Order: sequence, then C-alpha cells, then structure tokens
Amino acid sequence: MASGSNVAPVIIKRKKVVVEDGHHGGAWKVAYADFVTAMMAFFMLMWLLNATTEKQRKGIADYFSPVAPISRMSSGSDDMFMGDSVFAADVLPQMGVGANSLHETDGDASGGDNKTDPEADAQTDAFSEVKEVLLALGGESLLEDEWLRHVVSEITDEGLVLEFHDTAEAALFENGAEATDLLRSIAYAVLEAAALLPNDMAVEAHVATVPVVQKTDPTWDLSSDRAFKLADVLQGFGLPSDRIRRVTAYGDREPVVDNLMAARNNRLVIIFLRH
Repeated sequence: MASGSNVAPVIIKRKKVVVEDGHHGGAWKVAYADFVTAMMAFFMLMWLLNATTEKQRKGIADYFSPVAPISRMSSGSDDMFMGDSVFAADVLPQMGVGANSLHETDGDASGGDNKTDPEADAQTDAFSEVKEVLLALGGESLLEDEWLRHVVSEITDEGLVLEFHDTAEAALFENGAEATDLLRSIAYAVLEAAALLPNDMAVEAHVATVPVVQKTDPTWDLSSDRAFKLADVLQGFGLPSDRIRRVTAYGDREPVVDNLMAARNNRLVIIFLRH
C-alpha cells in the first residue's frame, strides 16, 4: 500500500461451514403415509369390485349420478346398493343378493331359497308377447318400418322397457319439447300395446349434452319438459293418468354412446312395471 494513503485496508473473512450428520426432517414420512393410504384404498377398491355383483355396482354408480324425479308418485330416491327404485317389484323383501321373493336374477341363483313364481313367469310371457307385436318379431307389427329404427326394447327385472330415440335423420321433438308427428305415431302404437297389459307405467327422458357451456344447465329442464310431454301425449290418446306411476328426468347424465352430443342420446323410455 502506498505510504500516505488514507484508504483503510479491506479485510475479507471466510467462514467455514461444517455440515454434520443429523436430523433431516420428517417429510419422507408424510409421503410414505400418503403412499400407504393410496395402496390401501386401491386394494379396497379391487376387493369391492370382486365382491359385488354388476347390479350392485350399478346401484353405487347411480348413487353418485343424481336424477330428477319430477312426479309426485316418485319417491325421489333409489336404494343405494341395489340400484332399484322403491317401486321396482313392489318393494318386495330382498332374498339373497340382488333378488327378491318374486323376481330372481341370474346372478342370484345362489342367494338362498329363491323360487320361481308362476305369476312372474306369466308377466314375462305377456311382456314378450307385447314386444313381439310392437317390433314385428312375430310377423305383423304395430310400428311401421321407418319407426322401428327409433325403438329399442328389452325385458328386465323392472319390467318391459321401451326406448325411443332420435336419429340423424329424424327427431322425436322439435323446438325443444314440441312433439313431432313421429313421436305421436309411436306413442299411439305404444298405447295400443298398453291395452294388452294392465301394468302401471314409468316415463323417463334423457337428452344429449348441449354443445355450449351455459351458466345454467338446460338439460334438466329440457328432459323434464319432454318427459311430461310424452305423458301428456299418452293421456291425450286415452291412457288413464293413474297408470303412470312416475315421471323422471335424467338430463344428460346417462348417455348411451361415447359422443355426448350425439342425437342417439336424445331418448324417451316407457317401462311397463311388474306388479
């Protein structure tokens, strides 16, 4: 340093940091606990899938997929594990798993002392006869060929299920919930079939997902309006109102094809309920 300089010397101190072995925290314990919890949930899920029937799994799924019962005759709730409405099979006592004393299912043959009931067999035969008449399975049909493309039918534990759906070429409704001539023609044919059965009926409506996200989901109101419109059309053709046990709107919650906006998801369901 030059003599006579007024600049103070710069002193640099170097601190040596010694890293010693010691406690590194418990973050790994939290991660491990989360992993064990996830594995436990996974194995519980695998066990439930193996221990339950298809009908029970559908009931659990339906519990997390709400619907809108819109008829005073509807209870507004389904049995969580059985997946049936309280009106199904007249709410008979359950025998075994998923069956009751009147109607058995294939998966419940080992459920206990289930016995075939002659009345149940007679109803199934009656349902089959009506199905044959409607769909021309026996030759002559109440439905014209162009209408048959809109109709799907099956016999279930709940009763005879008739489903009517839109196609790309023709729709059951126009301008929202105005019944087309196609729907009225199909409904009239169903009414003629209803004369062959004394069973009460349930009406359901499903709609496709709307392509634009809106503040209020319009599918619930639309399916409700369509369900009531079908009930009104049937009653206008002479069906006694007390034969319609329930009217239910499903919105867009139960699509039948992967494309949620497809016309096939616009459908109506009429169920001739078992006694």
